[in-house]
Amino acid sequence: MEYQSFLIKYAEIGIKGKNRHVFEEALVHQIRLALKPVEGRFRVVRTYGRVFVECLSEYDYEEVTEALQHVFGISGICPVKELDMVSPEELARVTADFVLAEYPEGEHTFKMHARRSDKRYPLDSQELNAELGHAVLEASDRFRVDVHEPEILVTVEIREEKIYLYSHVLPGPGGLPVGVGGKCMLLLSGGIDSPVAGYMIAKRGVKIDAVYFNAPPYTSERALQKVIDLASQVSKYTGTIWLHNINFTDIQLYIYEKCPHEELTIIMRRYMMRIAERLARENECLGLITGESIGQVASQTLTALGVTGEVCTLPVFRPLIGFDKEEIVDVSKKIGTFETSILPYEDCCTIFVAKHPVTKPRLDVIKRHEENLSEKIDELVETAIRTDEILICDVNGHRKYEKE
Repeated sequence: MEYQSFLIKYAEIGIKGKNRHVFEEALVHQIRLALKPVEGRFRVVRTYGRVFVECLSEYDYEEVTEALQHVFGISGICPVKELDMVSPEELARVTADFVLAEYPEGEHTFKMHARRSDKRYPLDSQELNAELGHAVLEASDRFRVDVHEPEILVTVEIREEKIYLYSHVLPGPGGLPVGVGGKCMLLLSGGIDSPVAGYMIAKRGVKIDAVYFNAPPYTSERALQKVIDLASQVSKYTGTIWLHNINFTDIQLYIYEKCPHEELTIIMRRYMMRIAERLARENECLGLITGESIGQVASQTLTALGVTGEVCTLPVFRPLIGFDKEEIVDVSKKIGTFETSILPYEDCCTIFVAKHPVTKPRLDVIKRHEENLSEKIDELVETAIRTDEILICDVNGHRKYEKE
């Protein structure tokens, strides 16, 4: 079947009231970005209550639909056959041919759903349902009508100058278009959780930047490459991600030297949050994102999360906070990051871990032990931020951002 366009369905955007056009325009923008690398020429058109992707040249169906299925805000993608305005008799013939071509085998129940926006057309919606349904029944005895629970819903929309036929609805990712909710900084590690956390916040319309805390030579180049690959994979949904690669080695070694080892992870996380917040403010982010889940590891008890987050004034979003590991793994497999996340290249959190980490840290004790770092820690933090390496990650890989 040759489809001339794709009707884009959305769900949540439809209830946005007076601001609806803002979300629709953002959705159109994201669709255009998603289709840029796809071979072919396309025009994305927004009409009242409808967004169409018009195909202006030959295209690869699988490539187009895959690109659209990564655009947040889309709830469904309908491949459409377009017709110029024709008579009811000709429309009945074309509709029957369309249904037989779409479903060439097996017996099916169906229902016609005609919508006549152009009131100049000679038949109204109910009359169209009857005429077009009758044409399908006459064309083949493999089909029968079921208006309550049909296997196939054949939709015919009659709009100005055009008639649109479709019956398949491919699922989209849902959510809101990226960008309508501002921007946040994701603390991205090489594990399973943080890419999923970034995906989930981006699904609410938030643009994502990311920061990775590197610890060479204790972590390898392959560990960094793993994180770059994760950022590129998540960017299929979020758009381009600016990944800040922070050298955290000297800070970690200094904490290791000056602080109790059972508190190492907590104090290390507090400095990660401090640096992430600095980068977030410098890049106009409105909050931080982490992949933390209550009780998953020692540093993610309620007490530990409270102590870690205390250093931040920006909000810290933890979309996985109530998820168990199996639920997180399911999402990571769905978005294509799982196989990369389980590659055996450790990050700095797993290299510098105590045998018996504290699970109920006291904030006053942690702060007192952080005073042991006062001689050099500010200088080390400034050096880490100043030597930040920025990598621009997208579906095509990554490139280094050259600072002026």
